Amino acid sequence: MRSTMLLWGALAGVLWVGRCFSPYSANAQAPAPTTPEMAAHIEAGNNQFQQKCAFCHGRDAAGGETGPDLTRSKLVHEDVNGNKISDVVRNGRPGRMPPFDLSNQDMSDVVAFIHAQQAKAAKEGQRKGVDISDLQTGNAAAGKRYFDGPGTCAKCHSATGDLAHIATKYEGLKLEERMLYPSDAKSTAIVTLPSGKVLQGKVEYHDEFTLGIKLADGTYRSWPVTRIKLKIDAPQEAHAELFSKYRDDDIHNLMAYLQTLR
Repeated sequence: MRSTMLLWGALAGVLWVGRCFSPYSANAQAPAPTTPEMAAHIEAGNNQFQQKCAFCHGRDAAGGETGPDLTRSKLVHEDVNGNKISDVVRNGRPGRMPPFDLSNQDMSDVVAFIHAQQAKAAKEGQRKGVDISDLQTGNAAAGKRYFDGPGTCAKCHSATGDLAHIATKYEGLKLEERMLYPSDAKSTAIVTLPSGKVLQGKVEYHDEFTLGIKLADGTYRSWPVTRIKLKIDAPQEAHAELFSKYRDDDIHNLMAYLQTLR
């Protein structure tokens, strides 16, 4: 078995970044420019954040006793120049977060700090890559047996269906990442409204505060998560649950098998 520790070190970084930024495949924020002006902007935001936000979200914005981790927040990741963050800060969330009255400049500073922390977390979560040869040491026949048997992969996937020609679309670490954590797999949600009506659809948006789904007829509906009961079936989480069960041989053999699907 070649370079198993190197392989898992690289994958840990890739998967952490994928989960950090979104189960719906958003791209990571680029690190903020390190000009003196931007550094001062971020530092001013840091001062505001420590006074008004750190007691819930932690000094580094990575989460506290009552506030979520903003470095892993989908809402923060999708924010552009404060268009989402400022709304939450100024209006709060009933029963969960009080509103804060910040000037435009203070708000801009806080937004810069939060994005800088998210970019920093992403950078620290990344690892060096691995050679494709490190991922080609398994036994394809053994991988197929695992796929059809103890790995339970065949319950949801088919070599002639959704995985047909997968190895022509992805190779190396990209293929292994999709095998271990398919972050772009669509989740489904069952939503029970206050009236008792039940709706089901594909999850189009989900963060700490809001759920949005697309119904079978194409209609988009969204609600505050505090007003509904919801059950989400997330295929990527089923993959994540296998992490503690995999042996090194299982990973390498599955990869060898997937690489035959051309």
